[in-house]
Amino acid sequence: MKSAKEILTGHEKFHITLGIERIEKILDILSNPQDKYKIIHIAGTNGKGSTSKIINDILINSNKKTGLFTSPHLFNYEERIKVNNENISEYVFNKLINDIDELAKKNNIELSEFELLTAVALYYFFLKGVDFAVLETGLGGLYDATNVVKDSLSVITTIDFDHKERLGNTIEDIAIQKGGIIKKDSNVVISKDNLGFNVIKDIAKEKNANVIESAKIELSEKNKIEYKNKVYDFNLSGAFQLQNLSLALGAIEFLNNKYDLKIDEKILEKSLKNVTWDFRNQYFKKQNILIDSAHNPSGVRVLRDVLNSDYKEKNKIFIFGCLKNKDYVEMINIINDAVNDNDNDNDSGDEFYFYEFNYPNALSYEEFTKNTKLKIPSKKLTELSQIKDIIKKDDLKVFFGSIYMLGSIFSEIKLK
Repeated sequence: MKSAKEILTGHEKFHITLGIERIEKILDILSNPQDKYKIIHIAGTNGKGSTSKIINDILINSNKKTGLFTSPHLFNYEERIKVNNENISEYVFNKLINDIDELAKKNNIELSEFELLTAVALYYFFLKGVDFAVLETGLGGLYDATNVVKDSLSVITTIDFDHKERLGNTIEDIAIQKGGIIKKDSNVVISKDNLGFNVIKDIAKEKNANVIESAKIELSEKNKIEYKNKVYDFNLSGAFQLQNLSLALGAIEFLNNKYDLKIDEKILEKSLKNVTWDFRNQYFKKQNILIDSAHNPSGVRVLRDVLNSDYKEKNKIFIFGCLKNKDYVEMINIINDAVNDNDNDNDSGDEFYFYEFNYPNALSYEEFTKNTKLKIPSKKLTELSQIKDIIKKDDLKVFFGSIYMLGSIFSEIKLK
């Protein structure tokens, strides 16, 4: 039996011809496992992972067996597929990848890496007998492999610019792609503040789908929110997480009413107090490290706001790396606003390092310096030993950019 990694890396990441025909064929051969459980389908530029995880944890705490499919992964593929917060085992993952890949080849179906992963996740959730599955789109929505599901509650998180080469150059174009997950006669949860709200509303009207506004919550104090006149501890930091929480609670309100899940204050209290989502504005006090997988301008704006509100007075050491197809020029323009350069004298001691990590399509330091204008000088990193030395410094270390970069670093460096 081949290793799952060997098979997956041998497949294309994305097909040039977009569409769900290939995954429809393989799932039809598998007797359409995705039709055997209820689905919450989540699309958006940023916030998909956090929103998915909050919904997932509330459902689990209400005693519903729940599958969770997210991407990308930090350290291994198995992280992407969970049931009740337990990763699919390496053995089962390898077996299903081999079996479904072989089945696809026998039937002349050429699956991409993500299509194969999606097929495995949907089939695994069926084998485990889940009540609900929370699915995060991989790219866009309309032509995403996860859009093979026929009936679902849709949730649309923030819409902003990313993957412009595939999703379009305007908010309207991108919103059409994200809104492609909305099904006929279904329901969709979205915030009125969403940049693509009007487009999503039009798509919903066309499909006779009901638009549900995100739940009303308020920040009571740091890491405490008020919802329906009760204050809850909320474990995810940052004002942006309130947007994700309001969407998640809007979805939960709908599910609670539709399926009589009996989700009460105690379930919410337990879920919100303990929910985690790795490397999203995550702070490690002992090493004075802040990690954020902000890999597009929208995500970096959030990081900048966090730095300027919570870490303004701290000297910062930025460690950044990303893929070539990302708008890294705009990301750096935004991060400049968080640099304490003291009128370009750099007396504050802020530093910036670019990590040239080993990954297909990773941006090189040469390209980075050629196209960006940083307020402070940048230095090149190529070795983990260099990063280990930086981590020993007292200043706040801000790691941001590609999740593949972060995974490569922190699979070797332990966080405390």
